[in-house]
Amino acid sequence: LLSAMDGDTSDLDLSDNDDDILDASYQPQTQEQSSTEDESSGDEYPIPHPTEQSRGRKRLRGEDNVNCLCESLRNKHNLYFDSCAGRGMRWRAAPFMPNLVEFTNEDETEHDRNSWTPLNYVEQYIDHDLIKNIADCTNAVSLSRSGDLLRTSVDEVYHFFGACILMSCLPYPKIRMYWSRSLSVTPITERFTRDRFFRLRQSLKVLIDDDVPEDLRKRDKFWKVRPFLDRILQGCRSQTRPECVSIDEQMIPFTGACPCRQYLPMKPNPVGIKNFVCATTDGIVLDFDLYQGSAALREQVEEPEGLGLGSLVMARLCKTLHRGTKVYCDRLFTSTQGSEQMLKKELYITGTVMKNRVTAAVQKLPTDKIMQTSGRGTSKEVSSEDGQLCVVKWFDNKPVLMISAVHGTQPEDTCQRWDKKQKKYVSVSRPCIVREYNIKMGGVDLIDRIISYYRMSSRTKKWTIRMLMHFTDLALANSWLLYRKDLATCGAPRKSIMQFLEFRMDVARTFLAQHHSQEDDADFPELSEGDHDSLESKKRPVMAVPHVSMVNMKNAARCRAAGCTGRTRVRCVTCKVFLCVQTERNYFLEFHK
Repeated sequence: LLSAMDGDTSDLDLSDNDDDILDASYQPQTQEQSSTEDESSGDEYPIPHPTEQSRGRKRLRGEDNVNCLCESLRNKHNLYFDSCAGRGMRWRAAPFMPNLVEFTNEDETEHDRNSWTPLNYVEQYIDHDLIKNIADCTNAVSLSRSGDLLRTSVDEVYHFFGACILMSCLPYPKIRMYWSRSLSVTPITERFTRDRFFRLRQSLKVLIDDDVPEDLRKRDKFWKVRPFLDRILQGCRSQTRPECVSIDEQMIPFTGACPCRQYLPMKPNPVGIKNFVCATTDGIVLDFDLYQGSAALREQVEEPEGLGLGSLVMARLCKTLHRGTKVYCDRLFTSTQGSEQMLKKELYITGTVMKNRVTAAVQKLPTDKIMQTSGRGTSKEVSSEDGQLCVVKWFDNKPVLMISAVHGTQPEDTCQRWDKKQKKYVSVSRPCIVREYNIKMGGVDLIDRIISYYRMSSRTKKWTIRMLMHFTDLALANSWLLYRKDLATCGAPRKSIMQFLEFRMDVARTFLAQHHSQEDDADFPELSEGDHDSLESKKRPVMAVPHVSMVNMKNAARCRAAGCTGRTRVRCVTCKVFLCVQTERNYFLEFHK
């Protein structure tokens, strides 16, 4: 624009003449014509297009041209914002009459779990195959990095998780105190020493890092714990899908360095890893997805065009829900675009909503001052032209705006609210949508509260250990909620149902009581305490034909031979250990003696 103003070939008139210079094709528009066009447009909120209005008008000066350009960009931004805010949807002050698809209940299987123990419930999430995979990967990675045999077994991994669960039930200020003389806990000290416990926690792995391709590492920020997360997710998705579910955020508390750390100031644990959770009204988790950015969510959604972050989360977590399911969420996830996408899948959303996302509906509703004058309990609703959505405004201590495809204001009931002036509880009229939202929205908050009672220790700088402990807590909480629900359905006395603390301690005792089996320890026979240290100092047996491979790495790895400080890209195929193979130093054969 500046080059056009300063150049000799500029079309801009920079003279002092302020007379309009009209084109031959320009025809002035009368007031009647403009009013007729506005009426025939049929748009409730007509937005002018300055580029079309200025076509054929006077030649603008440089300053006016800049203003026109800025106004054009501003109007384009407003058009985009209005489309996101749902201004294209028309609303009317009419009673809401929803037309819903009938929900088909799944066959309940609580009768098949009559003889289940707490361990059976937990094995829906953490089974023997997962523990064996952790033991194998821990041994392989430890050998490749340090050259020493960690020699952990499946039972020892069970003992480790059992000790962590027991420590959360009997919390000490320091983990080392569990091995102190005066405060030692026998079930823990009998299984391993203090140094062995810390070494296991430091070396714990759920996959072999070198086997993960580079493209998967870039695509998934939590690839280091993905097999463990997938197994927990498989157990969550195996649960029965009810008619009503809730979707909300969950924070995994962690203040150290991690791939995707978030800060939410309104949460009890504001710093950590954000997890979007779909749960039942009883708190049982059905699905979850760790937040890695909107780009990762778009890859998992079929039609992501035009959807914001909240709508993408809804589309991702509602994949496993059945037709006719009612979904309750807060204002982070609600929008008109997301609600319409859910209606196409015959899923019905209910939740609070931001007023800038339903601007057209807000203009049809009474203002805050009018509702405040009418008193507490005043409510008003408007519905969309197709009758599929409803927006309700209710005034309590302050105005509340809600959107739903299921509930409206009717039937109303009363609730007790505290009056500061009268200093007593008063009866306040409450719409149906508010009552249903309060009853069915707290599933994720319930599971968060249960996990917080006996959370495993997070005194570690490794985010992978923090993730393993959190999702173990989630599996235990889910198992106990299902256990309690099954016994309550069968009519068991309340006193016979274990509390969450008893449930966790029973699982911890079972894990700590695991015995060695010949199948798991075929490669690692049981040794005496005196032979343990000598075996760890030994290396792999001598191979008849050594196998090496050149690894294409950006930075060379440190040689694992004792006393060598060199770096190399040569790795043993069997041991996955990097060793120097050069003329002056060839540690490959020496390492395998």
